[in-house]
Amino acid sequence: MAEHDPDQPPDRPVADLPVSGRFDGVEHRFPIRVYFEDTDLSGVVYHANYLRFMERARSDMLRLAGIDQRGAHDAGDGAYAITALAIRYRAPAKLDDALVVVSRLIQVRAASVDIQQRVMCGAEILTTAEVTAALVGASGRPRRQPKQWIEAFERLVWPRVEQGDEGK
Repeated sequence: MAEHDPDQPPDRPVADLPVSGRFDGVEHRFPIRVYFEDTDLSGVVYHANYLRFMERARSDMLRLAGIDQRGAHDAGDGAYAITALAIRYRAPAKLDDALVVVSRLIQVRAASVDIQQRVMCGAEILTTAEVTAALVGASGRPRRQPKQWIEAFERLVWPRVEQGDEGK
């Protein structure tokens, strides 16, 4: 796969780079502020915008894990496509709320990964989702993920069961 590092252009100070979130153990945490454009007429976040928040968090989680989606796409090696999505809305977010999208890798397969996500405001869970992302080639058919990507994902699977601890 081709290498592309959008965080390392030579002419940009680190302070000018977009927020990418961070890993806390194997969980990725991605902060988001609710802006007026995210809300609907009733003043709460429009339901489809939670999907946008989660997409941003997934993309940055993958990048921080070492998955070069843009490099793969530019080289013609494929791109991730969402093949399954289940979402549950529990409570609304409102204008100016400081949210965090928490993402966990649940399962890794040859051509796909399952990711669990939740949007939180403080300790309150607002939205939960289960997402399957599959790597597809230019034909739109699934293709195997690169070995180094699978290895990176396997280090982040939740819950991590260490070898020899399976029965505990």
